[in-house]
Amino acid sequence: MQIIFSFVAGLLFSLGLVVSGLINPAKVQNFLDLAGTWDPSLAFTMAAAIATTAIGYRLAFRNSRPLFADAFQLPTAKAIDIRLIGGAAVFGIGWGLIGFCPGPAVAALATGSTSAFIFVGAMLAGMFLARTLERPSSPSAPQTKI
Repeated sequence: MQIIFSFVAGLLFSLGLVVSGLINPAKVQNFLDLAGTWDPSLAFTMAAAIATTAIGYRLAFRNSRPLFADAFQLPTAKAIDIRLIGGAAVFGIGWGLIGFCPGPAVAALATGSTSAFIFVGAMLAGMFLARTLERPSSPSAPQTKI
């Protein structure tokens, strides 16, 4: 049952990306171009997402556990370190230059967009490279998950 709800949630999220225009790199780049062809419409998408998330979290945490899991799985890391800042910077630069971020790029695959396929391929290669570089050189060294 959990997989069905996960699938439906993914479809709903993808539909929101399509309706908002986030799968269109030109729309994203116009939103980020404050001095040129600025398109403020994605600000409404962000505001709706924040409001939905706030309400959803409030409703979800009324319960001691999720409906279809044993416990909530929340991040435990609190530190702001160079990996966090570097990752956010790379994400922001890539989003601004290309107009895709991971979720919308995966949703855009359904359109057959060549640029979406190139982006997702490069993203997967980068993820593989990052995991490969983070592997410990000796068996006794602790592993860090990405």
